[in-house]
Amino acid sequence: MIDFLAALLLDFLIGDPYILPHPVKFMGRIISFEEKTARRFSRGSGSLGSLRTWGACMVLINIIASFLVPYYILKLLKGYGLIYHIINTYFLYTCIAAGCLQRESMKVYKAFTKGIDNTRHALSFIVGRETTHLDEKEIIRATVETVAENTSDGVIAPMMYAMIGGASLAFVYKMVNTMDSMLGYLNEKYKDIGFYPAKTDDLLNFLPARITGVLMCISSVFKFNVSQGFKIMIRDRRNHKSPNCAYPEGAVAGLLGVQLGGDNTYFGEVVKKPKIGDSIRELEKNDIKRSADIMYRTEIIFAAIYFILLWVIS
Repeated sequence: MIDFLAALLLDFLIGDPYILPHPVKFMGRIISFEEKTARRFSRGSGSLGSLRTWGACMVLINIIASFLVPYYILKLLKGYGLIYHIINTYFLYTCIAAGCLQRESMKVYKAFTKGIDNTRHALSFIVGRETTHLDEKEIIRATVETVAENTSDGVIAPMMYAMIGGASLAFVYKMVNTMDSMLGYLNEKYKDIGFYPAKTDDLLNFLPARITGVLMCISSVFKFNVSQGFKIMIRDRRNHKSPNCAYPEGAVAGLLGVQLGGDNTYFGEVVKKPKIGDSIRELEKNDIKRSADIMYRTEIIFAAIYFILLWVIS
């Protein structure tokens, strides 16, 4: 419990400094290597399996490896007291992205003072969509959507899996989520190799996304429009290509009284998406701050529920 609390505080205080080694960056390099290998061996008449099969193999291999590596490292360090707790805390800390998400979204917020091109560039670090032609409202929408979606993907989901199975299970989730972020697109290039990574990510995010949406609303009492948050989350829960993303995005759209969703461009292809929420008012720059506020409120109440349950059980 102490390691988990320390990890949350560490994330809040320093976020994700670029100078520190990060397991997710290493996961990304592994996935990139696997993708290149899969495409090389599946190309041509003498190909060794389809890209969809290679994608399934990647999921299986990466889940096993991402569980066993931290499991055995921590097992080896179990008798070394302080060293064990430092490494365990660091593993847990690297799985939680609230601090990083808040800092990166605020870079977008602050970049508006430096011109639209700088703002587009800042946004490009946190979204997968193309940003070169986005106007101010589209940039704000993209940032708010990213904070909302990643409150589930980058905060509540890894926290939940860490609560259940420690750093090892949290690493499994981060590996699957990283595969989805790199390969889980619906365009021609990724629809086959990314099929199983995307489906696995959908499965692992099924419960966290719904928990996130509910906690977003509960934690916003006396601050935002809670009834509207629940209403939009339930009404528009299917207004997304993902079976999960519309829950946190819908909750945020309702709480803030804005409209999210709509078409985006990925790798030169326009992806049609329905709208989420009602345009009670226009999006504004301060909605970026408000979405980060909702994220932290949701994280705090989820952690509080966990620690209270541990106290009651013990």
